[in-house]
Amino acid sequence: MRILLTNDDGYRAKGLAELVEILKPFGELTVVAPKYHQSGMSMAVTMGLKPIAAKRLPDRDGVRWWYVDATPSSCVKYGLDEVFTDALPDVIVCGINHGSNAASASMYSATVGAAREGALAGVLSIALSVDDFSPDADFSDVKRRIPEIFRTLTQNPPADKSTFYNINFPKGEARGIRIGYQGMVHWLKEFRPYDYGVFDRLGITPLDMGILRMPEVEAGETVYVMAGDLTDDPRNHGHADHRQLEAGFITICPLKLDATDYDDKRRLESLF
Repeated sequence: MRILLTNDDGYRAKGLAELVEILKPFGELTVVAPKYHQSGMSMAVTMGLKPIAAKRLPDRDGVRWWYVDATPSSCVKYGLDEVFTDALPDVIVCGINHGSNAASASMYSATVGAAREGALAGVLSIALSVDDFSPDADFSDVKRRIPEIFRTLTQNPPADKSTFYNINFPKGEARGIRIGYQGMVHWLKEFRPYDYGVFDRLGITPLDMGILRMPEVEAGETVYVMAGDLTDDPRNHGHADHRQLEAGFITICPLKLDATDYDDKRRLESLF
């Protein structure tokens, strides 16, 4: 089996290194990951005449490594165009992301966006995240459980190649596996005054978050950071992926490329 790996935390991230070790027994691994942190990019691609630097890194224990100074979706495109030149990979795996990508967060997530890019190419694609934002997150239970999940999904692929999988692990030991639907949440008061001391308190650097340089602040500008208060949607029920995750379960959510509302399509056809 030929497996393409990427992530949105950057090629140095612990979650990606853990994923490589987990999947080594399953086949031939190739990593094409962002040079820098690319969280929140969804399915964005690096375009608009922006130069894209790519580098082949030394192989590690038989695993091929590249980084690309671009978004995760661009990394998938690079892997398919420039690395897998003879044939497509059998599966694309994105992660392991540091932080949950359940519910509406999946629409912003570059980890999930890269899996969506893979599905667009017709390749079975899986996004993996753990509900722990720490750069040194504990992946012990994740490492124990991913092989069974990966084996089951690859041996039983979806009939529709536009289907891809968003999988989220709770922090710590999981109570089991649940199949959920994409929950709906939103964030309130998302623009917060920028805290320049946050990096010291978290023990990280701006570069760890993909910030190559702090912006110069012009007169009259106010500097913010995107944060916000998470608000649940009352229409959700217990099968919502984020609620299952909060209850301590691994959540597997099948997603599709086609976002058409077919009920409203039929309604509009009756009107027009």
